[in-house]
This record gives sequence, structure tokens and C-alpha cells, in this order.
Amino acid sequence: MITIFINGQIFSPTLGNPFVSAMVINGHRITHMGSGDDEEVLRAQTEGQTVNLANRIVLPGFIDGHVHILNFGLSLQKLDLSRCKSLSDIRQTITAYADTHLTEPRILCRGWNQSATHSEALATTLDDLDARPIYIEALDLHSTWCNSAALVELEIHSRSDPPGGKIHRHQDGTPSGLLDEAAQFDIVWPFLDRVTSLEKKLTAVDAAIAAQKRAGYTGLVDMAMTERCWEVLNTYRKERGGFPFHIAAHWLIPYSKNSTEINKHIDRAIALHQDSNRTSTPDFCIAGIKLICDGTVDGCTAAFHEFYGGLSNTVDPIWPADALAAAILRASEAGLQCAIHAIGDRAVTQTIDCLSLVPNLSACRHRIEHLEITTPGDAERLGQMGIVASVQPVHLDPATFGEWPNMLGPERCKRAFAYREFVDGGAPLAFGTDAPTAAHHALPNLYIATTRRSAIDPSLDETINLEQAVSFATAISAATMGAAYASFADSWTGSLLPGFNADFVVADMQCTPEKLLDAQICETWYKGKRTFDINSNSSCF
Repeated sequence: MITIFINGQIFSPTLGNPFVSAMVINGHRITHMGSGDDEEVLRAQTEGQTVNLANRIVLPGFIDGHVHILNFGLSLQKLDLSRCKSLSDIRQTITAYADTHLTEPRILCRGWNQSATHSEALATTLDDLDARPIYIEALDLHSTWCNSAALVELEIHSRSDPPGGKIHRHQDGTPSGLLDEAAQFDIVWPFLDRVTSLEKKLTAVDAAIAAQKRAGYTGLVDMAMTERCWEVLNTYRKERGGFPFHIAAHWLIPYSKNSTEINKHIDRAIALHQDSNRTSTPDFCIAGIKLICDGTVDGCTAAFHEFYGGLSNTVDPIWPADALAAAILRASEAGLQCAIHAIGDRAVTQTIDCLSLVPNLSACRHRIEHLEITTPGDAERLGQMGIVASVQPVHLDPATFGEWPNMLGPERCKRAFAYREFVDGGAPLAFGTDAPTAAHHALPNLYIATTRRSAIDPSLDETINLEQAVSFATAISAATMGAAYASFADSWTGSLLPGFNADFVVADMQCTPEKLLDAQICETWYKGKRTFDINSNSSCF
């Protein structure tokens, strides 16, 4: 089917002009970009359907370069604590929820900002709220705060700390209520997965997909794929006939002191990649592996060269350098793309050092995720080596900056989220949201990147390192063609060009950073099919 779009502002800067007024699609591909009086457009109008864009903006479909699709969907089923500013707020919110959800076997919460409780997380603080197990997941997903009933059903009292994780304990050795890093990933998540039905998981994926379509996404990069998630997404794909966007996944490789155990996980990713890759199944594939090199600032588990305020010791990276380098090289030799979580400057330095050992590094398009605090030298090395800077502007929202100045000091905070340096140094830039650790919406993400102001609370005057803001065009590129490049999809999506997939959004917006919070996604199109229409909130998929 031929569809002609006219009288629009269609973003395609690679054609020499930032905007053209007309676009023709035939089936799932774009066949022409230009003006309404082009011969190709006039000829197509005799054969196809014409859509008058009424001067609205058309952008390439957004690609969330870092998301957790199943966890995002499941988070929509949990009690949201993100607006709670204190322990009292948290307790009142949980109590009100418990009183109206009496049949739920356990109380699952999300969005806990650790600064709201000054990082205190004791089971006894929750025990009087309800007899059922209570799980409070931190906003960054790297920790869970449990009540005593949850600790019992997790059988935590008989466990030791997993490699790369911590079960927080009282002085007498009994668990106190907080589990972080590998204790979260290897204990809490697998348990909750076992007690969550497949039906509930598929419903969660439905909810995630609906939200992503409304936000204008035509592609996702899932950044911590596991057996449980792969099984759910494969089941969904078979039962529903596919997804309304392309998905590339990075297989999570947990750290172990046993190299054989690490290699087992990498080899599993290699086998899956051989069957499902960008060539064989470009819309649903295993792109590479994910390695978590450190934790988070809010949890005081990110690895820095200097210690946190109030602490006398530095935090080590989760992966020792030799193990990290070995894993990267093994995956690289098999053609897998490596995505490494590194938030603190020490973790970033170690990761770049290890990546520098990879032959023909820039061709691999290896990525570092987050890059929240970097040294000036490391910001330069990203571009010199062709390492993708995969970042999530929503994480720098001033409304969530919280205790950073107290934990890191003003000088280190000046190095936070140095996006402009990454761009000026020549690093490929890709945007994501890290949903559900933050809001999944694409346009507020762009607003924060370009203004360094809060999308959560626009009334705030505070900016975070305004000199590190990127331009509107750079932000759009990072959320579209940059994210496509970072997932080896830039030859067929991420840009509006003849021969590319017809993946795009129609938006009611002004192309200035300050107006991005007022912008609206009106339509989302994937492979030439409209998947979202604001006027009917309907889907053709």
C-alpha cells in the first residue's frame, strides 16, 4: 500500500535540509523524501492514500537505547513510591495500599528513592504495616528493601553474600532488610519470577507495549536479558504475532569468582546470537552481552577513585579488571557487542582500559552504559576509541539529584553527565531511559538533555551542569539514529531516508528545547503501519 504524507515538517537532516515537506511510503519502506510538488509525490498520489500532516513535525521513530521491557511492564503493576519524600510518606502509602488490596499475596513496591529515608532500610521499620511479605524496590533497581516476612520467604537467613552483592546485616549477623546488587539480581528477582505467573507476565508485556507505543517508540534495546525474560518475550511473540517495534537484547552476564561459570553464561549468549541476530531476525535478536561493573550513586555502590562523603573506604568495581577483560574479549571474538554498566569514574576508567584490549575496537560498537561521573581524560578516550556513550538524560533530572552533592562533593558533581564533552570528543551518543528506573517518555528525556532542567518538576529553577547540555538536533539524533547505530540497526532504521523502514512519529511540537514538555506524540508508525493514534488511542498492530 502506498501512503503519501504532505504539508509536514519531516526531519531528515542527512538530505542537506533539516526538514522536507513530503514523504512517500510503499509497504514498510520509505520510497521518497522531498516536496509536495515532486514528480514522485504527484505520481504516487494517483495510486495511494494521501495524509495531510497540517504542518506537524515528523521525526524518526524513537529507539529506547536502554530499557528493561518485562521489568517495566511488571513495575506498572506495583505500588509507586517515587513521590514519597520521607519514611512517613512511604509507610502511609503502603498502609493505604494494603488496606485496599487484601487478596494480594505480597505487597510489591517500586520507585523508592533511597535519599527519602537517608539510605536507611530496616525490616523492622516495615513489620508493623502488614503481615504479608513487603518488597520495596529502589528506583535504580539495584536494591530491594524487605520486611521480615519477605526475608523469611527468601530464606535469606541461611544465605551468604553472593559475589558482587550484599545482604546487609545487623551486628549479630542477622539480615537487616536490605539486599543490593547481586543479592537483588541473583536472589530477589529469581524468587519473584518463580512466584509470578506467565499470564501476569504476558499482561505486563502488554502494558509495557501500550505505553511504549504512546511514547513514540519503534525500537527498544533490552539491557539485561535473562532466561526468564527471553522465555516470556518469545512466548508473547509467538502468541501475539510479534511486537510493534524491533527489539535487540543484551544477555546479562552475572559476575562470578569462577571463570567457568562466567564462560557458561557468555557461551549461552553466543549460541542465542547465532540463532537470533541482526541478520537472521533483525526485529528480535540477541545483540550481545551486558556486564554490570559497578552499582549506583544513590546506593553508594558506584565505584569511584575517591571515597564517598561519610565513608572511609573506596568502593571496588564488581568485576575485577582481569575478569572483565577476559569476558569482553571472549564475547568480542564471537561477534557479540558488549554493553558495560559503569556509573562511577573508577568503573568507567577500568571499563575503558579493558575495552582498549579489543582488536579493531571501533568496529565492535561496544558501549558503556550510564557514564554518570567521568574524568576529563576518560571523556576524551570514548571518542578516540569509538566507544558508544549510551546515556539516559532522565537520570540527571534535578528533582532526583538528591543527596549527590553530600555524597560526592561539589567538585565531582561538576563532572556529572558530561554529554557535551562526549559529543565534542567524537563519541557516538545514544539515548535511552532505563525504564523502569525512570520515566519511559522520550520527549521529556530530550528536554532534560537539552535544558538540564527538571521534567518531573518544571517549576524548579535548578540546572545540572548547563554547559553540558546538547543541542536539539543532537538530542533528536541520539534518540533515533544514534540509538540505531548503537544497536547495529542504522542501515535500515533511525533515519527518514529512501530505502529505510517507515518507522516514524507524527508530533504536535515546536522544535525548541524549552517547548518539549508541551509536545505531544500524535501518531506512531512502525514498518508503514500506524501503531498509535492519539485521536482514537487505537492500534493497527
